[in-house]
Amino acid sequence: MRKTYNKLIRDRIPEVMDAAGKAYTLRELGDDEYVAKLIAKLYEEASEVSDSGGDIEELADTLEVIRALCIAKGHTLEELENIRAQKAETRGGFQRRLFLVDGEV
Repeated sequence: MRKTYNKLIRDRIPEVMDAAGKAYTLRELGDDEYVAKLIAKLYEEASEVSDSGGDIEELADTLEVIRALCIAKGHTLEELENIRAQKAETRGGFQRRLFLVDGEV
């Protein structure tokens, strides 16, 4: 029985399907559609992180999508890490578990 997926998949999934003798249809996405599908995948993975309570496997999947999106947008992972580090330096991270209840705008 065939099922319609219409979703972005990891690069080696066709190998897995071939090894299992499964039939499938693929198409390669253009640049704009690829970025759009990566963003949709990021939402999907974030939802799975939420549903799992922060499971490490789901966090890894989310990180993989973020890495792919960074590269697809023409950035390097080094740039991404530098920006993350700069923001952590100027604004901090989240280790102190601070939760702002209210304040002046």
